[in-house]
Amino acid sequence: MRELQKEIIETLQVSPSIEPGIEVRDRVHFLKAYLKRYPFIKSLVLGISGGQDSTLAGKLAQMAISEMREETGDTSYQFIAIRLPYGKQNDEDDANKALAFIQADKEYVVNIKPAVDQLVAELKDNSNLPIGDFNKGNMKARQRMIVQYAVAGEFNGAVLGTDHGAEAVTGFYTKFGDGAADLLPLSGLNKRQGRQLLAFLNADESLYLKVPTADLEENKPMIADEVALGVTYEAIDDYLEGKEVTKEAAETIENWYLKTMHKRHLPITQYDTFWK
Repeated sequence: MRELQKEIIETLQVSPSIEPGIEVRDRVHFLKAYLKRYPFIKSLVLGISGGQDSTLAGKLAQMAISEMREETGDTSYQFIAIRLPYGKQNDEDDANKALAFIQADKEYVVNIKPAVDQLVAELKDNSNLPIGDFNKGNMKARQRMIVQYAVAGEFNGAVLGTDHGAEAVTGFYTKFGDGAADLLPLSGLNKRQGRQLLAFLNADESLYLKVPTADLEENKPMIADEVALGVTYEAIDDYLEGKEVTKEAAETIENWYLKTMHKRHLPITQYDTFWK
């Protein structure tokens, strides 16, 4: 095993294999333990895209919330799912299918297009700062997180993130966008293992076998994650499970890891020692 590969696996805490039933219970327990520690938190909030990750995180959250109501008798606990399209969502049917599977206590739909477009226009017209397509995509992700925290603020809630091992190693998320959250119930899983959990939970195969896409760039609509990354999730999963992958795949994964290290730490102060 490559030395950096070993370091990455240890840092991200990805296991070479999992038992889906145990993983489901551990992650539901994690969410419940958080709610028990902070009893003023009464809701969990998550944006639902129709992809594998938010479908799984949403199902785990609804399970945790339902069990909290049953165990405590406190009916104020609720899971809130939010669809956050930018105008017309290309895979809206998938998002609705995910919501039907999750059966969230409360659902909202918030169109982020007016807010994003107004800010882009403001920067261009009044500050002479045109916004590129890639940058605008990141603005969309951050606007979605603004909405989730706004909803959480009204319902004494905590916001869930969907980051997992295969995203963390490549930094394939927007800093302070979908990378911002209070809890990460999928942490330590790779993409393959997430599919195993959804299969265990009897999700429709279409919810976890679809081609993963962030769909943030208008010049590249529905571009597959694997195309954007230049490496397949199969190779990323193998790498994170300690298996041997091609030299090209390993170098691509490691380059992404090193290039995106700034995304995987909390804000740095002058008292941190790494830069001295």
